[in-house]
Amino acid sequence: MEIKNLKNYISSEWVESKSKELLDVRNPATDEVMARVPLSTVEEVGEAVRAAKVAFLDWRETTPYTRARYMFRLKNLMEERFEDLAQIIVGEHGKIIDEARGEVRRGIENVEVAAGVPSLMMGYNMEDVSQGIDEECVYQPAGVFCCVAPFNFPSMVPLWFLPYAVACGNTYIVKPSEQCPMSQNAFFELLDEADFPPGVVNLVNGDKRVVDALLEHPDVRGLSFVGSTPVGKYLYAKAAANGKRAQCQTGAKNCLVVMPDAVLDKTVASIMTSAFGTAGQRCLSGSLVVAVGDVYEPLKDRLVESAARIKVGDGLDETVQMGPVVSQKALVRILGYVDKGLEEGARLILDGRGIKVEGYPNGYFIGPTIFTDVTPEMTIAQDEIFGPVLGIIRVADFDQAVEVIDRSRYGNAASLFTASGKLAREFKYRVQAGNIGINIGIVAPIASFPFSGMKDSFFGDLHGQGRDAIEFFTDRKVVITRWF
Repeated sequence: MEIKNLKNYISSEWVESKSKELLDVRNPATDEVMARVPLSTVEEVGEAVRAAKVAFLDWRETTPYTRARYMFRLKNLMEERFEDLAQIIVGEHGKIIDEARGEVRRGIENVEVAAGVPSLMMGYNMEDVSQGIDEECVYQPAGVFCCVAPFNFPSMVPLWFLPYAVACGNTYIVKPSEQCPMSQNAFFELLDEADFPPGVVNLVNGDKRVVDALLEHPDVRGLSFVGSTPVGKYLYAKAAANGKRAQCQTGAKNCLVVMPDAVLDKTVASIMTSAFGTAGQRCLSGSLVVAVGDVYEPLKDRLVESAARIKVGDGLDETVQMGPVVSQKALVRILGYVDKGLEEGARLILDGRGIKVEGYPNGYFIGPTIFTDVTPEMTIAQDEIFGPVLGIIRVADFDQAVEVIDRSRYGNAASLFTASGKLAREFKYRVQAGNIGINIGIVAPIASFPFSGMKDSFFGDLHGQGRDAIEFFTDRKVVITRWF
């Protein structure tokens, strides 16, 4: 396979980066180099921002109906290249093909919601706020925005933001993950085919240097980010220091609480998908099972039995249920957490280390791994491992389960498995997490709802997707009118 250097996309032109610094993009199943991504220069960031700023002048005057039509065109192009986009994700990330198809579908759904901008962007008004005086609030586009994308959903996550920003009349710059940049490269080919005006959408490859340059540029109005909590905190603080708005969706340690009255067959199936889907590399992955009372023994046995049957391999194989982790560095980090769990006294009841996948000797594979005898104080119960490692904590009752969740510094998602409506209501009322599941293992909001988060799982006021995105990408202008 020809190894190509990826390019930037600025003002409707594919531009080769002037940077001599290139990173290899490797297939996690084979360790083969598929492409090389440039670490662009600060000057190239400036070129993209200038192009976006110039384009904003005309784009904001384009009617919302016309902007929506670009979304319809983009949606159709994504449907036409659906399978191709999914296979690119598998190649660069390693997730199985069905998960990649789901990622593409979720991205398309966000484009579909953004196409409703003529209604979503409507303001409101009131006559006679005082005698002869009327008042109205209008939503207006704010300018140039940017996205710093993660590796785990390299195609979908930028679509939590870009379609809404652009449909609202802003212009946009995406900085893809340098680990998984190829799917954004393919997506921008579709944006180019959709014939957006020059400068409305732009792509700049790179690393921290590019991100800092975007946040320091006076013409960038705001940033959207998904990634780790330490990086999110840094970006949120830097954005505020430079007078920019930011939405930073960050780390997680999601608990799956199982009550004695849970329907175990369906519960175990949900936990398998939650804990081991995308090899545990989801901010919505369930990484801690909190077993309440007598459910512990039968649940533990069924989890091990089901996880041991998961077929691990190359994500393009339709029979495979879990692919590799994204990189050798990630694999080493995950194995370090397994060692740490053993060191702190947890009991390893399913060991995924040392797994061999026939035909793929160089892949970054680790099988499903399960710890029991985990306590909330342990490192593996507190840190986001971001791999296929599941811990089981045993508690006496529902209140102790809620306490385990609320003691965590994270607040991304939490799920309860039960047949009790009373406990379900109490769980969603009390638990400090932004996304709550009742008999749901992966609490992924659809595109018309915000992707929420609390505590160290989110920094900002308005989340990605839906109406929150419309609010984030617009300014509210209040107009008070009196005529003599």
